[in-house]
Amino acid sequence: MKRTNQSIRSPGDDLNQQIIRLLQQDGRMAFSEIAQKLDVSEGTIRNRVSGLRENNMLRIVAMSDPVATEYTTDAMIGVNVASGVTPRQVADRLQKDPRVVFILWVAGRYDLIVELVSDDGDALKRFLEHEIHGSSDIAEADVMLGLQNFKNQFLLKRDMPEDSPADG
Repeated sequence: MKRTNQSIRSPGDDLNQQIIRLLQQDGRMAFSEIAQKLDVSEGTIRNRVSGLRENNMLRIVAMSDPVATEYTTDAMIGVNVASGVTPRQVADRLQKDPRVVFILWVAGRYDLIVELVSDDGDALKRFLEHEIHGSSDIAEADVMLGLQNFKNQFLLKRDMPEDSPADG
């Protein structure tokens, strides 16, 4: 089993990555089962998970499967912010809406990519009218209505290259 020289508390460490992958599949998997699968002691697993959690590098949460839970409305909106406004200002405003589940500042054609989900068929129209088209901080918006969700895995990034640290 290949190990890197990184700190045991680093999510980039090979053993930590293997532990995280197993917990992604089943967040309730017993430390003893993880230890058996990875051929290490249960104490090692307990220490690794504890260290990752203490350093805010790992959170174990419950979530519904977004592929199994299809929404009536699922749309991606490419947003260009108005002159004199920062993407962060618009993101701070839009993130307050519980239907907004994803906001990413991007380079390229848009300033922000915003995902909106809802079980209310009129939610998208109301959101566009009140939060997008009726707002002076947004210059343009391109709405892409989702037709079918094939995969959605946003919570944890897998297999990040060890030589390019992510800055949040």
